[in-house]
Amino acid sequence: MSTQAPRSSYANGSVPNMIRSLLVIGALVAVLVAVVPRVNNVTQPPVDVAGASVEVARESGWPIEVPTNLPDGWRATSVRYERSTDGLMVWHAGYQSPTGNYVAIEQTKDATAKWIEAQTNRAAAKGTVEAGGRTWTTYVRSGKVQNSLVHEAGAGDELTTIITGTGTLDELSAFAGTLQKAPAG
Repeated sequence: MSTQAPRSSYANGSVPNMIRSLLVIGALVAVLVAVVPRVNNVTQPPVDVAGASVEVARESGWPIEVPTNLPDGWRATSVRYERSTDGLMVWHAGYQSPTGNYVAIEQTKDATAKWIEAQTNRAAAKGTVEAGGRTWTTYVRSGKVQNSLVHEAGAGDELTTIITGTGTLDELSAFAGTLQKAPAG
């Protein structure tokens, strides 16, 4: 003879019971979401552009350039020396400006028209600007918000230099004005 406990009215599976259960589960989830900490922003470790530039200048023998004495608020975000369009080796250093825009320097030896076109995102040339003692051709691509300054290599061992990103032409010009040759070690 087995005696069973009386069956609970909550076990009957009615719609009101299901709604009550969902409300309890929803409240528990809301409490968990409220108390579990979340990351508001992700910060990258510092990027050593100066150190990388010395290594790349020594390895390549190129007179690569780096920005020096940037005003407060500029932050290095990336640095690399890698193969790019048309198989060209490219020195790249990327920065975030104080206004949150992205600005990068791209340099290569024996640049091709195809490489310049790729780096400027096929933008149209709009004119010229003087910055850092050089004349730069300005490229503006409004559809994808990319501005670029291009200084093509002249005679000797000069590199073609592109300053590009989402920064304004004024930010790019100010950045270009801070460029100095990196020590070759």
